[in-house]
Amino acid sequence: MGQGRIILVDKNPAAMCGIRRLLEDEVESVLMVGDEISLFHVLENFSPDLVLADLSFPISAKTNIGCEIKKGYPKIKVILLSLHDERSVVDEVMASGVEGFVLKRRAVIDLIPAIREVSQGGTYVSPDINASL
Repeated sequence: MGQGRIILVDKNPAAMCGIRRLLEDEVESVLMVGDEISLFHVLENFSPDLVLADLSFPISAKTNIGCEIKKGYPKIKVILLSLHDERSVVDEVMASGVEGFVLKRRAVIDLIPAIREVSQGGTYVSPDINASL
């Protein structure tokens, strides 16, 4: 345990619960958020170390959720989860300043290593994507 405070952002409550179970022994606390207003309220008041968010989470800005979080809270580390494995999507997301990109289909395998790497100041991209370079 001890990877810090994490906000988990997804519109799908079942997905959030499953991911939370994966994280229980790895992190100090996990707060689940399912809408944009709550997300930005929690970012301001919870002081998270890391945000795990679904890339497709709907926000009012014209950019991806990772970009919006990094713009307003540059010190908070961000890992995005996605079904998309296209290199162009990954490149765009990583260029926005986020520290990690995990394929949802590999979350059970990749999420804990991603959190550890990002928490130590590194970046992480699911190996399936790196293999396609």
